[in-house]
Amino acid sequence: MRTYPDFVPNLIGGAYETAASGEQIEVFNPHSGEVIGRVARSRREDVSRAIASARAAQPGWASTPGVVRGEILHAIASEIEAHREELAYLVALEAGKREDDALAEVRAAVQCARFFAGEGQRLFGRTTTSGKPNRFAMTVRQPCGVAGLIIAANTPAPNFAWKVFPALICGNSIVLKPSEHTPASAWYMAKLAYQAKTALKDVLPPGVLNLVHGHGPEAGQPIVEDEGTDVVSFTGSAATGKAIGALAGSMLKKLSLELGGKNALIICDDADMRNAVDCAVSSAFSNAGQRCAAASRILVSEKIYPSFIEDFVQATHNIKLGVEIDCKVGPVISNNQLQNMCAAVAAAAGTGANIITGGSRDISPALKGGFYMQPTILEDVGPGQDLWDTELFGPVALVHSVSDFQQAVELANRSRYGLTASIHTQDINKALAFVQMIHTGVAVINGGTHGSEPHMPFGGVKNSGNGSREPGTEALDVYSELQDVYINVTPP
Repeated sequence: MRTYPDFVPNLIGGAYETAASGEQIEVFNPHSGEVIGRVARSRREDVSRAIASARAAQPGWASTPGVVRGEILHAIASEIEAHREELAYLVALEAGKREDDALAEVRAAVQCARFFAGEGQRLFGRTTTSGKPNRFAMTVRQPCGVAGLIIAANTPAPNFAWKVFPALICGNSIVLKPSEHTPASAWYMAKLAYQAKTALKDVLPPGVLNLVHGHGPEAGQPIVEDEGTDVVSFTGSAATGKAIGALAGSMLKKLSLELGGKNALIICDDADMRNAVDCAVSSAFSNAGQRCAAASRILVSEKIYPSFIEDFVQATHNIKLGVEIDCKVGPVISNNQLQNMCAAVAAAAGTGANIITGGSRDISPALKGGFYMQPTILEDVGPGQDLWDTELFGPVALVHSVSDFQQAVELANRSRYGLTASIHTQDINKALAFVQMIHTGVAVINGGTHGSEPHMPFGGVKNSGNGSREPGTEALDVYSELQDVYINVTPP
């Protein structure tokens, strides 16, 4: 399949459907700015039907042994892998990526599927002793029920995998709302999930995985509000996450929030300069800076600050924009995001920030129709200023000189976010002190601020999340409930 679908439908109860209203949303190619298709614009009525379908299917799926659910996930992983190039084409087109990068994301999704498929054999509880005679005590995992999943557009295939596969292996049914900017990749992955078969011809039962497309307030909010969803997992902005948290809290609904970041990359004066510059460029600008783990604050020792800036700016100037094989930075997801980003940079410049390079939309002839932001480096932005603590979700990095290690860590922690952070140093004492002192969910030594793996927990503190972790085995805690079991016996 090397064409984008004219229309991306909802998937409810195993059947493809238009929205009840018949309304549609245009889907744009971020690289060209052209409309490439349309997607269903769902509302509460569509969400309610999807949740009802999920509730009807969930008991049967939960009664399927975990090992068999794992076999089905293995089959789904193989089906996605067999169609990886078609899926990568859709991801590249609707998310504005190089096909090689999209293919790498599809491979990551397959890897995640295989990891959670294996967890079907390891849905462990524990056994322990009881304080009473002739009594056995243990815990077992039970599915939550219906999982409402809301994902972002930045990495469509892994975002699907991180939530759908742990929810499925735990025995939940699903109502998934993908981003309205990247609906076709989720639709295609769901299609592949349903057509996968094991050697025993086990398949995913209709209604276990449902998709509803649309805008967040119209299709996402009803997922949270509906009493038919038992657990909600959301990836997106902190502002939206707080609204979802307040709503879910009022209903005492189980909730996982993976939110934003304003991540710091610290470069000490003993750092390997070449590696530090390479990691700064990739962390700040890869995927057009559309990573919650992007390095958007780079804190550099004053002793090496001039030389680092020179090398960092030169490396940034060498970046080629576009989606061809030799390009490094693609477009941001929408024109609205691009305009907001340009306005924020202009506002920072108006209050004293120095734009070292970039700072505006790229209007080169080959890219003028697309949503391209020039890779941007700013200095003279510090704590207390808006841009210091505002996630732009684009290729914009702040650089700041620091006097020593203590000041670097103190400034890194001066953020309402706490997702990831990295330090570059050859001093093991500084590196280990950094791990202890930094207030983030992820700490990296001599690497980028991004680069999560499917078997490792990912998440943050402060405004970066609510303490839950996905993926890794820790995701099983999101999508299952621990049940205490006591067995009283009468000795013969």
